[in-house]
Amino acid sequence: MEYKTISGVEFAGMIVASAAMIEKNKNGLNELNVFPVPDGDTGTNMAMTIMAAADLFAAAPVETSLTDVAGKAASALLRGARGNSGVIMSLLFRGMSKSLKGKKEATSKEFAAAMKAGVEAAYGAVMKPAEGTVLTVSRKAAEKAMEICDTEEDILALIIEAKKAADEALALTPTQNPVLAKAGVVDAGGQGYCYILDGFIASLQGEKIELVATAETTSAFEMFDTEDIQFAYCTEFLINKADAEKSALPLRAYLESIGDCVVVVDDEEIVKVHVHSNNPGKVLEEALTYGSLSKIKIENMKEQHTEKLVETGMAEETPAAPAEEVLTEDFGFVSVAAGEGIAEVFRDLGVSNLVEGGQTMNPSTADILAEIEKVHARTVFVLPNNKNIELAARQTVSLVENKRVVVLGTHSIPQGISAMLVFEPTASADENIEAMKEAIGAVRSGSITYAARNSVFEGNEILEGDILALSENKVCAIAKNIPDAVDSMLNATGSGENGIITIFYGEDVAEADAEAVQAQTQAKYPDAEVSLVYGGQPIYYYLVSVE
Repeated sequence: MEYKTISGVEFAGMIVASAAMIEKNKNGLNELNVFPVPDGDTGTNMAMTIMAAADLFAAAPVETSLTDVAGKAASALLRGARGNSGVIMSLLFRGMSKSLKGKKEATSKEFAAAMKAGVEAAYGAVMKPAEGTVLTVSRKAAEKAMEICDTEEDILALIIEAKKAADEALALTPTQNPVLAKAGVVDAGGQGYCYILDGFIASLQGEKIELVATAETTSAFEMFDTEDIQFAYCTEFLINKADAEKSALPLRAYLESIGDCVVVVDDEEIVKVHVHSNNPGKVLEEALTYGSLSKIKIENMKEQHTEKLVETGMAEETPAAPAEEVLTEDFGFVSVAAGEGIAEVFRDLGVSNLVEGGQTMNPSTADILAEIEKVHARTVFVLPNNKNIELAARQTVSLVENKRVVVLGTHSIPQGISAMLVFEPTASADENIEAMKEAIGAVRSGSITYAARNSVFEGNEILEGDILALSENKVCAIAKNIPDAVDSMLNATGSGENGIITIFYGEDVAEADAEAVQAQTQAKYPDAEVSLVYGGQPIYYYLVSVE
């Protein structure tokens, strides 16, 4: 079957099929991780990201307009993006969406141009694009599409040829990236992109690929407690648009940042809105910027649920709706952290809003955005504390209009803590940014973890369960026991004799063992100030800060 054009319905089907392909192969993508360190799971991140868009089209009617489908997919992908691979995927679709804006259908030339625009958007968001990654694979596919689109009118044939180019580029990734070459694998993100194109092709060829459900759900109200309802108020209304040309997508983005179950249907003259939130006043205030409101309905779902429980004898009283604290501050902070002790350190330093995450637990842009919205300050500093989370955090900057969001490039917990230690509330935002960046650059970070699988690193065989010492997130030693690994890590980090060494021990380390490591370190560096702090972090036995 030939496709001279692609409609919104067809593009929605392509997205759903791609999500099914990635979900089906996500474990294989995870196995392509290069380092034996427990890293951000590429397959899981990509699957969760694209499912955010696929769920829209698998569970609800699809608009026939290509621009609507592409726009909704891009918006969902961006807010569901997890890890670098997920963010880059969302940018590929976001660039396509902008290129397809205003089009009910697309020809082969227009679809090829959209693929190119997606690649440009992804490259533009990466400070130092590396070859041998998903960027290379997607660029080669787009280049092939642009090369043949003048003579190839069939979009299915065009995508098949683009997929061949992507496969060829993927096969070459080990020759472009020495890390991949050492591990003997292709790039995981690039392989994921090839699965996306496989989904496109399968959908257009009429193949049925089952979309795996992301979670089981139940509608029985007695299966959960009233307090499990995260957002209390169901709010519905119509907006009579004052400006027919004004897009409702920013309104959707705002509502998704403060609630869930968001439905925003823009029908030129009116907009139908449905959202669950904890502050219907904020919902209505934002909606008023689009026009007058009518048919307003607000229901307290916690009260409704409790009433049902009372009817069945499962509850006796109605809890009061939670009051929302309103803050007016100059500065606020959002930090990513994992571990009870680490979280407590950040709280003590003034961080009010924490996002749980780190290695193997990459929070999404939506997760970080939700915490930013809870901070009622004119300037909000965001500490990602992990290189694989930084790109997702940076996507929030353009999504927040009423406050300044500053994402600091903290790639480790010690860097985040050092940044907070130099913060001065009486200084200006720019003065604090300069001081915090200087502090980030001055601290050195080390960590001790374990090998998740057998591998080879710089000619050395690594066995599953080996203890790994990392300096600045790079493997510097392989050891058979933790004390030796700590010693090697400190040698590589360059502690010096008069420095300040802070050791955070994880949830799997006994306090006595941690004290022994502290004593060992103090004996090696008698003139250094060595402190021991319970971090409670998973994955890592120790996180070490050296100043």
